[in-house]
Amino acid sequence: MPSPADIALMHRLADAAGEVIRPYFRAKIDVIDKGAAKAEMFDPVTAADKGGEVAIRALLEAERPEDGILGEEFPAKPSSNGRTWVIDPVDGTRAFITGQTQWGTLIALNENGYPTLGVMDQPVTRERFMGTKDGAELHSPAGVTKLAVRPCESLSKAVLMTTHPWAYFDDAEQTAFRQLSNATMMSRFGGDCYAYGLLAMGFVDVIVEASLKAWDIQALIPIVEGAGGVITDWKGGPCAEGGRVVASGDKRVHEEALRYLAG
Repeated sequence: MPSPADIALMHRLADAAGEVIRPYFRAKIDVIDKGAAKAEMFDPVTAADKGGEVAIRALLEAERPEDGILGEEFPAKPSSNGRTWVIDPVDGTRAFITGQTQWGTLIALNENGYPTLGVMDQPVTRERFMGTKDGAELHSPAGVTKLAVRPCESLSKAVLMTTHPWAYFDDAEQTAFRQLSNATMMSRFGGDCYAYGLLAMGFVDVIVEASLKAWDIQALIPIVEGAGGVITDWKGGPCAEGGRVVASGDKRVHEEALRYLAG
């Protein structure tokens, strides 16, 4: 279980990353395509991504030298105590470089293989979503608000979100997603990590993603679960290592969604 000191450190990590990242937003910055060298899909990275992770790593090295670090932009540091901080400094870089605010800094504390504390920080809007198994909160200029998912009795009344089904889903995944989408009330695209905050706030009912990495999802698991939601892989199993992920605010909708996705 995360301690009060862990939670205090998490706030400091998010603050440190935000101070580095914020000045780059809607500024003229260079964008490097990490996918070009491997002939893969466009995969942008900027100085904001790298600088944000450097800031987090520096603070962790000073405060928690025995803890491991797993981040998107730099090599992993092994843990000597079963605790690893999992970092995506800018989740949603495509949104970031196009001036949109649907991105965030993701930081998770993974203890013995499971994320027990997670934060999704949006340093421009100054919204910070934080969760543990005991609950989830939104910290914003308006104060601290307890997060709670909303009830939704069926997919036919559900709002579904995904980042981009055609870019990240293979043919079979696209077919499953299309069938699921057709069964919902409404689908919206482009949320990245911010969609999970909307689910925890009670504005979205289902999120479906594929091709995720551990750093894309671990911080979001405690937020969704702490707000009363469910988050699994497409077969209903653990999703902390990434891959195919589905999150729902209501267990009834989650079970319906799995019937479309698990096949």
